[in-house]
Amino acid sequence: MLIRLGYDIQFDIPAAVPMVAMLHVHPSRIGDLREPDELRLSPAAPIDMYRDSFGNICSRFVAPAGPARLYNSTLIEDSGEPDPTNPGARQVPVQDLPPEVLRFLLASRYCEVDQLMNTAGDLFTSSAPGWSRVQTICDWVNANITFGYNFASPTKTARDVYADRRGVCRDFQHLAITFCRCMNIPARYATGYLGDIGVPARPPMDFSAWFEAYIGDDWWTFDARNNRPRIGRVLMATGRDAADVAITTSFGNAWLKNFVVVTDEVAPLEHSHQGMRA
Repeated sequence: MLIRLGYDIQFDIPAAVPMVAMLHVHPSRIGDLREPDELRLSPAAPIDMYRDSFGNICSRFVAPAGPARLYNSTLIEDSGEPDPTNPGARQVPVQDLPPEVLRFLLASRYCEVDQLMNTAGDLFTSSAPGWSRVQTICDWVNANITFGYNFASPTKTARDVYADRRGVCRDFQHLAITFCRCMNIPARYATGYLGDIGVPARPPMDFSAWFEAYIGDDWWTFDARNNRPRIGRVLMATGRDAADVAITTSFGNAWLKNFVVVTDEVAPLEHSHQGMRA
């Protein structure tokens, strides 16, 4: 399966401002790209690339005053299969976890592990450890939290979501991540493309959030919002929570004026014709 990925993000910049963007496909998917994955700026400006402490690809630049546009279009090959599952994956005892995984057991900006520890214990201690426990957490979050774009808030934490019982996709993931960590299961936040492939369309398209749990000595994809394996998920970045994987961070004022995300399945013949026209 071929998937067309892209974005068009436009800002109004009152004065030149340094920015960091996390808009590239994750290094684990670079081998699947069939076209260059390049951040384009208008007006043009020098871009420095680096990897952050989580291994994500970041772009650093100074956007000049005036209208600024960040855009890209690329093509990626995907298996066309739903997210892999491993129902028999065991829960790894904390003392046996790799050192680099331990930070994903700790509290973070949006995931107050210490404040939800007792709640998680009451809800999930009776569940079987491992894959079953993570799935039970996803089932509970999916059933008890109401989704709505009007519930979005940049300051909402997992504890807020539990109290309010409302949120957007990132809130579902923050609460599930926090519950996993409370139960000694490392969990990390993930963001990327997730098109409406194999499911009814739900416009407008946006970047999506999910999470990964470390069980069975590996990271596995879970999604408390959709709560089902999906086709065409393309990872961009992972971190402790949403604070680590912001799509753009401006160190000064940058007013968002337009935001478009594209993730569509492309027929191979159509791609071939596009290549001949180019």
